[in-house]
Amino acid sequence: MNFRSDNTSCAAPEMLAALAQANDAPAAAYGQDSWSLRLDEAFSRLFDRQVRVFTVASGTAANAIALAALTPPWGAVICHREAHIERDECGAPEFYTGGAKLVLTGGAHAKIEKTQLITALDRRGDIHVSEPRALSLSQATERGAVYTPAEISELSDLARAQRMRVHVDGARFANAVAALGCAPADITWRAGVDVLSFGATKNGALGAEAIILFDLELAEEIERRRKRGGHLLCKGRYAAAQLLAYIEEGRWLNWAGRANALAARLGEAAGASLSAPVKTNQVFVRVGQAGIDKLRAAGVDFYNWGPSGSGEARLVVSWNQPEAEVTALAELLQRLA
Repeated sequence: MNFRSDNTSCAAPEMLAALAQANDAPAAAYGQDSWSLRLDEAFSRLFDRQVRVFTVASGTAANAIALAALTPPWGAVICHREAHIERDECGAPEFYTGGAKLVLTGGAHAKIEKTQLITALDRRGDIHVSEPRALSLSQATERGAVYTPAEISELSDLARAQRMRVHVDGARFANAVAALGCAPADITWRAGVDVLSFGATKNGALGAEAIILFDLELAEEIERRRKRGGHLLCKGRYAAAQLLAYIEEGRWLNWAGRANALAARLGEAAGASLSAPVKTNQVFVRVGQAGIDKLRAAGVDFYNWGPSGSGEARLVVSWNQPEAEVTALAELLQRLA
């Protein structure tokens, strides 16, 4: 029973069908194919605003290239201390920006709190410290939480008042939109977001990620940085075809909504052992080392979470997780609780 991560799941049949269709004949390279040329229009309809779309192969590339366009080498990116760009990207944002500093802040369930952001801005304007130029929010967070439209607007307004741009790491953006039941625009440009790292790989795609740009003045910089950073895909039609199929007919939200609903079942079963509210497809439980050993002995694969020896586990439900596995794990969690 694989609950290790949604990035271990298979690609959806619809994604493979899109790949097969794109593979039917030769096509222009470097984003000049018919699929890539449709991306801007398709995503502009999705977000109810004119956007630019830049495909890349990984979420790390999307985050790093986007932040490099927002932050000079002497600048700083404010993010949560549990953010993926801090803990899991091997210094890629710092590398792509040419040395910009990540300034870490806090908040419950990996969400940045307004008071914490104000504290992080305390020395702004001091020539002796890196100047904050970007705020990066994870939606959903590394603890499965979501920012509401009002929360993003509040943080964005504070950032903009300090001449900062706003980036969203949306590796699990579909899960967040499905959980909130809002329009994608409500938690992006309408709430003050300049650029979104739009993830699809964790939710049924095969190596298809995108940078969605709402501030079109940054388009050339993103384009140049993507090429210079080695992420202008030669056969970009394969990523583009998947992304088009992904958002067609609401597939992306249907798959994410299913994963969220199954995760909610696990949360109910876990009861008092939950260490974070279940909002999306991630479930965090604190069951002690004995409980962790019992889960593994029963064939459950997952990541230990939190500090070493905390007895905490992260369980991630994938878009195509078999319901029988969810039922079996729920029974295990009930017994542990």
